[in-house]
Amino acid sequence: MISKCSDSSAPGPDKLSWHHLKFIIKNDACLTNIINIADSCINLGYWPNYFKISTTIIIPKPNKTLYNQLKAFHLIVLLNTLGKLIEKVVTERLQFMVACNEFIHPSQLGSLKFKSTSDAGIALTHTIWSGWAKGKSTSSLAFDISQFFPSLNHKLLTLILEKAGLDPKVMTFFVNYLVKRRTNYLWNDFSSPMFDVNVGVGQGSTLSPIFSTLYLSPFLYILENRLKNLKIPISILSFVDDGLIISQNKSFDISNSHLFCSYNVLSKLLDSFSLIIEHSKTEIFHFSRSQGFFNPPPLDLSPLGGLTLQPKDSWRYLGFIFDCKLTFHKHIDYYTNKAISTVKCMKLLGNLLQGISPL
Repeated sequence: MISKCSDSSAPGPDKLSWHHLKFIIKNDACLTNIINIADSCINLGYWPNYFKISTTIIIPKPNKTLYNQLKAFHLIVLLNTLGKLIEKVVTERLQFMVACNEFIHPSQLGSLKFKSTSDAGIALTHTIWSGWAKGKSTSSLAFDISQFFPSLNHKLLTLILEKAGLDPKVMTFFVNYLVKRRTNYLWNDFSSPMFDVNVGVGQGSTLSPIFSTLYLSPFLYILENRLKNLKIPISILSFVDDGLIISQNKSFDISNSHLFCSYNVLSKLLDSFSLIIEHSKTEIFHFSRSQGFFNPPPLDLSPLGGLTLQPKDSWRYLGFIFDCKLTFHKHIDYYTNKAISTVKCMKLLGNLLQGISPL
């Protein structure tokens, strides 16, 4: 497990890198002591305050016109490295526990072992082809949860962990893990004083991905049941904070009405989970095998606080570039050109006589 950790990763407040820790655990006595610390944390239901202290790096997101809102920045949490190692062990156990009791919603394909963006792309492609086999077109509404990781409610997360059927000892550990956390913020040369962190999970923690998946599981089950009770035939795909609502009908107007109602239910339910949709990132895309003129109607989400979404010729989702007929021509063109550009740059860098011309 530790062998996969990059030696170039930024260390936390303890300034201990993975390179140092790999050297330390070569000593059997040191490794035994670390294992004893990890076991004691679980058995006692206690996470030392030393591991609760972190440094949060503020990194501006590229290509933003304005930087006057929090969502224009990445917040990367640097934790003490020994604590991160123990967290990795706990994460492995937690993944195994929730997989065994089938607590995770089947539509969740992110932040889980043996799941990846490829699975999400294959699942969506299979859904589209299945609809075409029934003579139905597919409409997908992609949404993004704003500031997802920093917004997770600790009290609600604790209740969800309890619902997941964890051992009482493990539950006690996680309750203690989430409280009395402190961080200071770094932005260039500026360093803030320490602040209490009573909400959210840091994206630098190895537990944050599985926490996020567990947090959304009951949300997805409730959403599915509510839409079923309203008799709205919708499929759902979830990849961490990127969600997808899928409607299949013979008419795009009917699909748009289903997506509108689902988006309304989704927005209200997210609010009860202390989460909100980032409306500016919501996109709609229609898939059709029709050989004639293809001009699907826009979807007006303005009554729900969103935008009027205009259909596009292509749509980028989790690294895939989809077109309405699933030919993947634009996907192939994009990555072919990217590969050719990379090779040309490598040839320039490898030129022994003349490098890249100065600007």
